[in-house]
Amino acid sequence: MNNIISKNVQDIQISGIRKFFNKVAKVDGAVSLTLGQPDFSVPEKIKKAMIKAIEENKTTYTSNAGIEELRGEISNYLKKYFNIYYDKEEICLTIGGSQGLLSTFTALINSGDKVLIPTPAYPAYESCVKLLGGKVLNYYLKEDFSIDFDRLEEIILKEKPKVMVLSYPSNPTGAILSKEDRDKLYKLIKDNDTIVVSDEIYSSLTFEDEYFSIVQYEDIKEKVVLVSGFSKMFSMTGLRLGYVCACERLMGSIIKVHQYNVSCAPSIVQWGAYEGIKNCLSDVEYMKNEFINRRDYLYERLTALGFEVNLPMGAFYMFPSIKGFNMSSDEFCERALQEAKVAMVPGSAFGNGGEGYIRISYSYSMEELQEALNRLEKWMSKEKIG
Repeated sequence: MNNIISKNVQDIQISGIRKFFNKVAKVDGAVSLTLGQPDFSVPEKIKKAMIKAIEENKTTYTSNAGIEELRGEISNYLKKYFNIYYDKEEICLTIGGSQGLLSTFTALINSGDKVLIPTPAYPAYESCVKLLGGKVLNYYLKEDFSIDFDRLEEIILKEKPKVMVLSYPSNPTGAILSKEDRDKLYKLIKDNDTIVVSDEIYSSLTFEDEYFSIVQYEDIKEKVVLVSGFSKMFSMTGLRLGYVCACERLMGSIIKVHQYNVSCAPSIVQWGAYEGIKNCLSDVEYMKNEFINRRDYLYERLTALGFEVNLPMGAFYMFPSIKGFNMSSDEFCERALQEAKVAMVPGSAFGNGGEGYIRISYSYSMEELQEALNRLEKWMSKEKIG
């Protein structure tokens, strides 16, 4: 009975984000800046569309790929706002971006296959790959969290990885992909046999006017899979709706995994997102502007406290360095929680490249941010930190 649990499952850990979040409940009065969950309500039109779908008994299975109407609107949306071209037949609705990622990885990865994953990065990438018996290869990022192409090219040429994960806008850093880096990446992918899985779940929350993605190149479409969704876009994290875009050759296999895993995404949520993508983009714009205000406030306060911070240009996370404070990220966050009653996530939760940083989510209200920063300032002053 010692081998009752799969070795691959035994080799992965509970997310460091959730692990630290669970500590917060045990500290009375703590202000939490840990989770990536917008504090806005789901737009009213989406709520009403879901209620209407129930009343009209649209509660049966949909096709495995999802309702045609929503897939068509996603196709139009990607084309209009991001210069990304996928037909509705190349789009599959999933139960959140997470299930989209796991379905994609399952379709692509054999035991022993090498997978390139950035560090720091969202911890689920490494865990999903390990769950499937893949071998994780990390590629480190520069101080501004852009790609170190010299090191990346060296790894690709030497190790010949089957898959590379790209994550912009980034959780945990808030960095985005620049035009220059996109073009360099394009050449690298075109000249090699690596398949890119591009997680762009935060694409609707990019603060620059122009958006750059490796998926914008048509001639490498057979080497790229796009994963995105509506959790952050419409503040509907608990409703669990994402999507995968891929060429027919790849999508056929992704759909197989998706079909035997979940059959289809929830029907009523699909109808809600259909209404949202048609008529609620102004809600997204409002939310984005609020995040920019919060980002600017947080950046100003942290720099005044002596943190080294890169100004995020997407998502709703800030990843300040604590390397000058003579503490590990775990120690800093543990002390901040216990002594200042402010909860943040240690950078170590995001891989080896995250050590020396902490992640702060500004998906919380301005009032909560102000209270947290006031507490942090008082604690750091008292303890002479920084």
